[in-house]
Amino acid sequence: MRKFFLFLLAPTFIFLTNSVIAHPLLNNNPDVAKDTLTGKVIDNKTSQPLSGATVSIPDLKISVLADSNGLYHFNNLPHGTYLVQIEYISYKRLLKTVSIKQNTVADFGLQTSVVEESEVVVTGTSKAISILRNPVPIIAINKQYLQQNLSTNIIDAIAKVPGVTALTTGPNVSKPFIRGLGYNRILTLYDGVRQEGQQWGDEHGIEVDQYGIDRIEVIKGPASLTYGSDALAGVVNLIPTQPAPAGKKIGSITTEYQTNNGMFGGSAMLGATSLKGFEWIARASHKEAADYQNKIDGRVYNTAFKETDANLYLGMHGHWGFYHLSLSLFDDLQEIPDGSRNANGQFTYQNTEADTLSRPVATDAMLKSYAMTPLHQHVQHYRIYSTNNFTLGDSRLTVNLAFQRSVRREFSHPEEPYQDVPGLFLQLNTFSYDLKYYLPEFNKWNVTFGANGMYQNNNVTNGTEFVIPSYKQFDFGPFAMIKKSFDKLELAGGIRYDLRSFNNSGLYTKPSPVSGFDTPVYGADTTGADHPFYNYSHTFSGASGSLGGTYNFSDAFSIKANISRGYRAPNIAEISSNGVHPGTNIYQIGNTNFNPEFSLQEDIGLTYNSKQVVVNLSLFNNNLSNYIFNQRLSSVNGGDSVIVAGNQTYKFQQGKAQLFGGELSVDYHPIKKLHFENSISSVFGLNKGVNGQQLTDSNKYLPFIPPIHGISELQYDIECKQHHIVNGFVKVQLAYYAAQNRVYLTDNTETATAGYSLVNAGFGTGITNNKGKVWVNVSVMANNIFDVAYFDHMSRLKYFYYGPDDTNPAHGIHNMGRNVAFKLDFPLSF
Repeated sequence: MRKFFLFLLAPTFIFLTNSVIAHPLLNNNPDVAKDTLTGKVIDNKTSQPLSGATVSIPDLKISVLADSNGLYHFNNLPHGTYLVQIEYISYKRLLKTVSIKQNTVADFGLQTSVVEESEVVVTGTSKAISILRNPVPIIAINKQYLQQNLSTNIIDAIAKVPGVTALTTGPNVSKPFIRGLGYNRILTLYDGVRQEGQQWGDEHGIEVDQYGIDRIEVIKGPASLTYGSDALAGVVNLIPTQPAPAGKKIGSITTEYQTNNGMFGGSAMLGATSLKGFEWIARASHKEAADYQNKIDGRVYNTAFKETDANLYLGMHGHWGFYHLSLSLFDDLQEIPDGSRNANGQFTYQNTEADTLSRPVATDAMLKSYAMTPLHQHVQHYRIYSTNNFTLGDSRLTVNLAFQRSVRREFSHPEEPYQDVPGLFLQLNTFSYDLKYYLPEFNKWNVTFGANGMYQNNNVTNGTEFVIPSYKQFDFGPFAMIKKSFDKLELAGGIRYDLRSFNNSGLYTKPSPVSGFDTPVYGADTTGADHPFYNYSHTFSGASGSLGGTYNFSDAFSIKANISRGYRAPNIAEISSNGVHPGTNIYQIGNTNFNPEFSLQEDIGLTYNSKQVVVNLSLFNNNLSNYIFNQRLSSVNGGDSVIVAGNQTYKFQQGKAQLFGGELSVDYHPIKKLHFENSISSVFGLNKGVNGQQLTDSNKYLPFIPPIHGISELQYDIECKQHHIVNGFVKVQLAYYAAQNRVYLTDNTETATAGYSLVNAGFGTGITNNKGKVWVNVSVMANNIFDVAYFDHMSRLKYFYYGPDDTNPAHGIHNMGRNVAFKLDFPLSF
């Protein structure tokens, strides 16, 4: 580990000592070019300068603001060809490819626009590119969307985006699903670095500070080409607050309160970038809540949480490229619901280890308390990573290195003195690397070679309950990408080969003579001990690739198509689990005979963009071989198979599957300030069969496929500068979810879900001071205004019935009722 940290921090050492190291790329040698880019940003119609316009180069992660005369200036740039993005409020975003060499001058004229323009994306591409020209199906969620929609965590914030849903276990536990696939089939990134933290688990979310995320990019389809295993179904890239423009300072203080569960949260951020290229950002956040409520269940016992986060970002830009070093801390206390209630529907709680006595009723004081109960989990995630971009003549080299430590403890012992003894105790260390070499561009051909992967070590032996064994794995995946730009045509593709060396350790356990809890034993003590896990090792491998193109018939109309092959190695739970999974009421069994999953997905998309209307249509078909899914087991007598009382037994299965569907969105602006946005998403999941299995009406569909759902939203923007009101809005939204009757019914694995509609609304505005600077942004957002009682088909709490003998689906726990959020954001001005 010590050697890895030295490797991770090596670029910092080089930077700090560049004055004495004779490195042609990092020193002040006058023979090394120090290029500049300057120019002016104006209104294309009036030729008036646009003061405050943002000019950015996404590939270099830098930006500047135009001055009062519309002039902008980049100093000390690495030479090369880059996509430059120019943005200004109420104007059409402008994208221009500029070749920077020595002193380059480029002027930009912007046009006013009432529709939102295509975003620039960096996820899964060799270079920054407009979504309109990217063959891969991808969407971008900007900061404005995140601010104007009420959510309780960062994944919940994107669950209304077409093609994206979330598997939830209460308000603070959400896992992303893309087009019907989730868990380890979706790779979550933080600032382009893969997020590793027991993704196979159900009952904890993504370990990221939601207040620190400014932008999200989502690939809807296999992205194994650039990211390897775990990106078989897509990628969610959570992009944090970006550095201030050169020579500027940024900052904010945010506070929020939500009425349903009394959640209050806040975040403070401060950052700056010097004219010489040094930049930094620091942020601290906290949020906590009591139990949430709905009109059927009342307050849902044991759904409270407390979360504290901190982030520090340091960086340096120069003619040699850039170097960034980031550190983050995530600390979450999350209660674990089990759904147990008495005959009157009142929530009860476990207060003895044996749990054989009648459970007491949770009091109102307990339901409204912010204090953690004895049965909860403590999830900690630490991350340090560096992202580096070095210019090597006309080529580039990027080196991204990261170390993450995920510590997850589930406290399942309710009696003293063992309340502080974790049942499940998982300690995961991950070292990840990502290297890319960009060849010099030739006649608009861009070729990139690279390799990425990780080494993981997961230790589980410090707990008293064991659902998976300790394991180690190493991933290595070389790849090549190629992109060619024509006048109206963009072609992109690539190929990759992955290897995963995996081995888990055997484990013997015996009850402790002191506590009675299971503890690991070794050597001679294994005589007569339980043996839940055996030594297992295997090397998984597979090829993946992608080929696609986009043709722009005009500035208004384009069509894109892509075919891609995804790869995913089975995860630890699917291979080796054997035990009660705390917090799920499930005894889980894995299967060591699994092969890697492979997918073949075809995508086609159409985009029409006029002055008033934007239409996007995306269709897909995805065939999977060796598809892994969870199925409840039956006993030989026909009922549920029960290995441990109170827990249903499930075992992972493998077969073939097909998913198909699409998304349609229409954004209509009848006048400049009025937005009427509509979208509909659908995905159909078909079980193509396990070897030897007879398909029937009860098992012909895949489990956990979201229903058809749509969003209609009407928003009116408000601007009244003479009354100190800017960026104001008022909106109303209808969210419709159809009934989901296409479910996996075999052995009661899944149940159908009724349809429902929710009405959401909100308003907000920025209030300026006498100098025209925004003093505070105020917003009030409300979800489920009419307090509808509903089951989300993707909610695990839907299956948390009254007790082990209760099989009535109506007894599950409903989703959150009416929730109103009040938010204040104070931008710090310097």
